[in-house]
Amino acid sequence: MNARRAAFAGSWYPDIPEACEREINHFLRASRLDVPDGPWTGGIVPHAGWYFSGAIACNIIHALKAGPAPDVFILFGMHLHPRSPNYIMTDGAWETPFGELPIQSDIARNLAQRFSFQVETATSHTKDNTIELQLPFIKYLFPETKIVPVGVPPKSSSVEIGAAVVDVCAELGVTSKIVGSTDLTHYGFNYGFIPEGTGVSAVNWVRDHNDRRVIDAILTMNASGVIEEALANQNACCSGAVAAAIAAGKAMGATAAVEAAYATSYDKSPGDSFVGYVGILF
Repeated sequence: MNARRAAFAGSWYPDIPEACEREINHFLRASRLDVPDGPWTGGIVPHAGWYFSGAIACNIIHALKAGPAPDVFILFGMHLHPRSPNYIMTDGAWETPFGELPIQSDIARNLAQRFSFQVETATSHTKDNTIELQLPFIKYLFPETKIVPVGVPPKSSSVEIGAAVVDVCAELGVTSKIVGSTDLTHYGFNYGFIPEGTGVSAVNWVRDHNDRRVIDAILTMNASGVIEEALANQNACCSGAVAAAIAAGKAMGATAAVEAAYATSYDKSPGDSFVGYVGILF
């Protein structure tokens, strides 16, 4: 199968299956989520290196095991701006340390016919961590599933795409789970965003105010509001992906969202530059 190579294996997460499995089992043992058992329609996950946010992402995806295993995971992600195109892979597979994850081509091609997409291939694509960092979790926990990786920018059409993918799955008789990938506030000199100075007070402002605003918008499942909030306050790097995931979840019948975990990179590596992470289920 024509497979897209894993670009971040061996750096952001292990590239050896045994090492990946050890990390995943450690995440599951050490970071149980204090949430109901589900079943859940989907969730929001962070995408930093596994050392920083892998436990949150792994446990959110593990929570999606409640209920029957899905035929496909729809993954929304990519660092895009409002003028960016939409991106999708319609054929082939994506490499993981546990083996290849095949693209669900029927869904991806159907979606690409309904909306304007820049179609990526195994050999021609944008290097992207937002989706790749989730794939070993999915392959390990759902070994028989397929994926549809979708990049959506922070604009209203992303909400339409999120809802439309549910229609496509229904038409094809395919069961699905939804994942939206974003990190939250990127604060400090490394990111050119320092509205509240430095030190612990800045960390508290990010955690209790700036990140909280966008988390609250996600928890109310306000897809358009998430985009507006993130563009105004720089508190989600992939708000289009979050909005699309919310729209898809609502189209599948989800009526509420639950915050399952929150952390910052400062927790692991204190410094003047840091990033916020959240895990949410709906």
